[in-house]
Amino acid sequence: MKILALDSSAKPASASIFEDEKILGSFYINTEQTHSQTLMPMIEALLKNTCIKIRDIDLFCVSKGPGSFTGIRIGMSVIKGLAIAYNKPCIGISTLSALAYNIKYFNGIICPVMDARCHQVYNALFECKNGCMERLTEDRAIDIDILSQELINFEKIINLVGDGAFICYNELKNKINSINIAPEHMRYQNSNSVAYLAYNHISSHPEQTTSAQKLCPEYLRLSQAERELKKHSSR
Repeated sequence: MKILALDSSAKPASASIFEDEKILGSFYINTEQTHSQTLMPMIEALLKNTCIKIRDIDLFCVSKGPGSFTGIRIGMSVIKGLAIAYNKPCIGISTLSALAYNIKYFNGIICPVMDARCHQVYNALFECKNGCMERLTEDRAIDIDILSQELINFEKIINLVGDGAFICYNELKNKINSINIAPEHMRYQNSNSVAYLAYNHISSHPEQTTSAQKLCPEYLRLSQAERELKKHSSR
């Protein structure tokens, strides 16, 4: 099975092609360019250098959120457009699950954290042991102080990953002794993890792909514009 995976849920953008339980090629970029400028050229370069035609992709997958509202919409639009054009199935992968997968061989509690502004992070908790990853919470937007109270109760090593790792580390280092930050090259969103999680999921649940029309983002909260509109409407 050939899988095309994208992640554009934060500042970095990445694309990967996966087949036979391995990454055939991947492209990662972390610049000031918008994802609308980078994703399609990345996909084109990947297809050219792996000698694969877009029509031969069997499954299109994308990081579905949480994360940047604009970034998620761009990634979703690209995947939905390609899947519709070639009538292929899709799957959306939690951005937080993919972040945790980056460091699934770090035993202990894996704590993906993405900066959600206003002293909040997008977060979920996982427990990892010898490469096996168990989800402990659902994806959520949570205040850092509330997250801190949860983490204090764990006696295991806590590993922070994501673009909110330093923010949380600075808040928690004096409260929790056994807290680490993932290495730089493993810390951020990457389509390689999206591809592996998609493959693992459909290997166990082949019926749980979806059509491009039904593929939806998961933002976890309203956008700033929607919050402002709601606030003004309630006056």
